[in-house]
Amino acid sequence: MLAQLEERFPTDRLSRANLRRLLRHGHASVWVCEQDGVLAGNAVVLYRRGTSVARLYSLVVHPDYLRRGIARALLAAAESEAGKRGCRDLRLEVRPDNLPAIRLYRNGGYAVTGKAGKFYEDGTDALRMRKCLGPVTGAPAGRQRRRRPAPAAPGATA
Repeated sequence: MLAQLEERFPTDRLSRANLRRLLRHGHASVWVCEQDGVLAGNAVVLYRRGTSVARLYSLVVHPDYLRRGIARALLAAAESEAGKRGCRDLRLEVRPDNLPAIRLYRNGGYAVTGKAGKFYEDGTDALRMRKCLGPVTGAPAGRQRRRRPAPAAPGATA
């Protein structure tokens, strides 16, 4: 199901093999939002051992389900889980022409911290953004045991 949603986008998508690897190796959390029996969106957060920084690797919403608060709910779930895992910061990259995503992140408290040159497969640069989640409250991300994917975002069904 996750790969089918990714396939709806012409570029910058996660392959089936990459999704499988992320799910199997326990260094990622994945949230899904299903509405009307359709996978309406998903978010993937990566964790690196020994650091208090998490990375929002992917946040995708099905084109037919835009403007329903799905991205906001997935982002909130990702931030909450990252905080529980002991992460102080959540970082991400976003295409500079993806104005709705940039607006979502800015409204959510993210700030632009720089640029990554030729980041995307078509050679487009990326904006780097970061949000401070607050003081570390849980164990550092690297000390967590392998976890299964987190439940769906609040108000969503998995």
